[in-house]
Amino acid sequence: MLGFIIALISGALMSIQGVFNTGVTKQTGVWITNSFVQFTGFLVCLVIWFFVERKETNVMQLWGVDHKYMLLGGLIGAMITWTVILSMGKLGTAKAVLVIVVAQIFVAYLIELFGLFGAQKAEFQWTKLLGVLLAVGGISLFHWKS
Repeated sequence: MLGFIIALISGALMSIQGVFNTGVTKQTGVWITNSFVQFTGFLVCLVIWFFVERKETNVMQLWGVDHKYMLLGGLIGAMITWTVILSMGKLGTAKAVLVIVVAQIFVAYLIELFGLFGAQKAEFQWTKLLGVLLAVGGISLFHWKS
């Protein structure tokens, strides 16, 4: 149950952040907004690390990560912020979030299905594929003008 609550909070925060970032971009620029978002996120993470994990972990442990491509999370985070800002500006908040979430579901299912990036491989299930297709159908309904 806690996992669902945390996921709901995450989804809500992503939507709110996207609206905030899009609003700031309208008054500044997409890359200065993105830089500010990433920089303030970095500062918050450093402060939390200092008080919560400092005694158990250190920055040098990053160089020991087995698959170095997994260190691309910051670059991916910057691209996520950029694409969310652009999609919300062009599609509107609700439609952009709907498409983003369906893309997340589809890609996450492919990652599980093929066991990509060290994820545990899952068996193919028609019900999961049907769920993805229903979500795509939801985009069509949401986009449909009567």
